[in-house]
Amino acid sequence: MKKELIKEKYKYYNLTPDDVFKHQHYIIITRSGIEKIIAMEGIKINYNVVKCDPNFAAVSAFASIKDNEPVIQTFGSALKGDGFKDGNCNTWYVLEMAEKRAMSRAVLKLTGFYELGVFGEDESEDFKRK
Repeated sequence: MKKELIKEKYKYYNLTPDDVFKHQHYIIITRSGIEKIIAMEGIKINYNVVKCDPNFAAVSAFASIKDNEPVIQTFGSALKGDGFKDGNCNTWYVLEMAEKRAMSRAVLKLTGFYELGVFGEDESEDFKRK
């Protein structure tokens, strides 16, 4: 049942093999796939910076589809570290990473992908295509 719902969503959003891939434990939607969904649904996202330091950032995202309810709120964060033993991001642009993570989460929650166990590529460094 879950597989069929995921397939229906892929078709509905015109996602291609470039937009999705199977990770070790999850199905992942790439940045291009997230952008397609945003454009197709007319998703509006407003961000608030919760915290921004040189090595850590947290962003809150409020999102809705075409100015309608429901509005969901979610968060994204990024902590620069030495490898991943003491952080979840290996780049110095932590605010931008936090924003991308909040965006992916908001889009996937609004469109029902999250409840099907689908995640965004930007949500974790571990979710990058090999």
